[in-house]
Amino acid sequence: MKQIKLTNGAGKLTALLFLITILLTPFVVINAGERGVLMQFGRVQETVLAEGIHLIIPIVNTVRRISVRVQRQDIYAESPSKDLQDIYIDIVLNWHILPEETNIIFRDVGDEKDVVEKIINPAVKEVLKAIIAKYTAEEIVTKRGEVKSDVDNTLTTRLHSYHIAVDDISLVNVNFSDRFSEAVEAKQIAEQDAKRAGFIALKAAKEAEAKVNLARGEAEVNKLLHESLTDEILERQAIEKWDGKLPLIMTKDSPSLLNMNDILKLK
Repeated sequence: MKQIKLTNGAGKLTALLFLITILLTPFVVINAGERGVLMQFGRVQETVLAEGIHLIIPIVNTVRRISVRVQRQDIYAESPSKDLQDIYIDIVLNWHILPEETNIIFRDVGDEKDVVEKIINPAVKEVLKAIIAKYTAEEIVTKRGEVKSDVDNTLTTRLHSYHIAVDDISLVNVNFSDRFSEAVEAKQIAEQDAKRAGFIALKAAKEAEAKVNLARGEAEVNKLLHESLTDEILERQAIEKWDGKLPLIMTKDSPSLLNMNDILKLK
């Protein structure tokens, strides 16, 4: 029994010494991508501890490590457009706490989880509602770059006032209600049909115009030929094409060759 009591006593003493060692440790290590919020008897101090080893006063000082790395937050938001269409948006926000202001945000808001729940999520949804309400559903599609720029500028300014920096904002998905999507699809089909009909009509008009021009051209050619083909030209063309053989004339008496002298005398 004495041995058991001695063992328990030694264990308690070891634990006590370990606890005292921790409490009396005169330094703290701040890892890469972190900042240390220095507190004195629980009160946040102005000093922000950077990465590295820092001396502190045991018991008097405590340190809370806060990440200042870029963090990703996926946010889903729903908002009506200017023409009262329901818009559903998936947003990816990359953000980080301003390192030199870590103590302020910890004092006023809390740690990273509190920042997301109390500041980022409400701010993103409120900013989106305000901006989406300025555009019609069709403009949100046709002016997506302008919408994103508006969101970037407004949200960056809003979060900076809470000591949060915005690294990037992505409007990953922008969806509409089924009713609006069907209306857009029907409009696109109607526009395509109208363009197709216009193309067919234009093609028919061009073909008809081509036929008219062709007929007009043929008529002009015939007119010119008629005006330019004199008797002398026809006679010369006949002579040029003659192969030297006289045509055979059939009479009641007997066949005879046509005499060129007789032809020339006819003139």
